[in-house]
Amino acid sequence: MSELFRSPFDRRSTASEVIDGVDLSGKRAVITGATSGIGVETARALAAAGADVTLAVRRPDAGEQVAADLRTKTGNNAIHVARVDVADLDSVNAFTADWAGPLHILINNAGIMMLPELERGTGGHEQQFATNYLGHFALALGLRSALADAGGARMVTVSSSGHLFSPVVFDDLDYRFRPYDALGAYGQSKTAEVLLAVEADRRWSGEGIRANALHPGAIATNLQRHTGGLKTPEPYRKTIEQGAATSVFLAASPLVEGIGGRYFEDVNEAPQVTSRPTELGVPGVAVYALNTANAERLWGLGTDILRCAQP
Repeated sequence: MSELFRSPFDRRSTASEVIDGVDLSGKRAVITGATSGIGVETARALAAAGADVTLAVRRPDAGEQVAADLRTKTGNNAIHVARVDVADLDSVNAFTADWAGPLHILINNAGIMMLPELERGTGGHEQQFATNYLGHFALALGLRSALADAGGARMVTVSSSGHLFSPVVFDDLDYRFRPYDALGAYGQSKTAEVLLAVEADRRWSGEGIRANALHPGAIATNLQRHTGGLKTPEPYRKTIEQGAATSVFLAASPLVEGIGGRYFEDVNEAPQVTSRPTELGVPGVAVYALNTANAERLWGLGTDILRCAQP
């Protein structure tokens, strides 16, 4: 096992601090779910560093309002809006088909959390898995050539410590046999996102594409609308500026150049754990989320699902 990566930053660091001094002029970035929460702050930090940023969002009208505000705050007019609903493969495919030129940064930030009732999305698959994993998998596949053309690109996937509540249950992904469990389904989708980073990095690093996943921390955002709000005690919470720090660090910091296939939290690589930590604030990534056999199996399964979903 390689030594854990350590940065000079910690859980209190902000997006502005981790990107201080970085010049992203000439770099192009795509961020999904950038109409609220850490997605907006991630976009702001990258735009302030000079990047050309596309907000890939479900509601373009809301995206335009965010873009206008960010142009004013950053002085960067290269902030664009495109419709991408990761729960809708048609919108994902339309976006990737229209994309032209290289892409240096792809941030898979959009997501849904703990749907109270079982819902089904792409191909009849459980909706959290379909949205959080399949939609971003399709987006990454569609943008692969653009990432390769960048001559050095990064894919950053926002997972969660929620992955510690479930591995990917390959024999019953969609709750056809098990009783539906909102937290378990969310956890499975977040494990899938870590596995996406692991396998993408293995397959694509030779093309200059490095991929990592992360836990942003406990931040009060719209993501908790099905949970009655953020339940994490105040001392363990982060501001939105702190919550976006790890995403921005992995997307832009020269300190992580050449690093991929890993899981970060609090702007540092998390240690692997064989059981879920019982104390709040203890970092850790489940060994099953970094397992290369799981990652390869999920990639093949995802490819088959997307092939069957094609008209």
